[in-house]
Amino acid sequence: MLLAAAALVLAPAAAQADDAAPTAEAATARLNLDTPVETIVADPAGKAALDANLPGLTTHQHYEHLKGMSLRMIASMAPDQLTAEMLAKAETSLAAIK
Repeated sequence: MLLAAAALVLAPAAAQADDAAPTAEAATARLNLDTPVETIVADPAGKAALDANLPGLTTHQHYEHLKGMSLRMIASMAPDQLTAEMLAKAETSLAAIK
């Protein structure tokens, strides 16, 4: 039963992973869509990038539950709220952080 639940959770992530495949620059970036949100927020430039591209994420009522997840994981659970376009903008901003 646990495996079935894991498969249900991971299936949307696998389906969306192709849509939000990282660019070469983003794949080598220090902060990217696979970095846990709390790690991004710990960097002032990372937090600014999230606040600019994904307003309300760091103040969301469920932030404490989301902060250990990557943006890609969150998007797989809420694709209507964290769209591919929003992810692309966040990815570009995060990749620019040195």
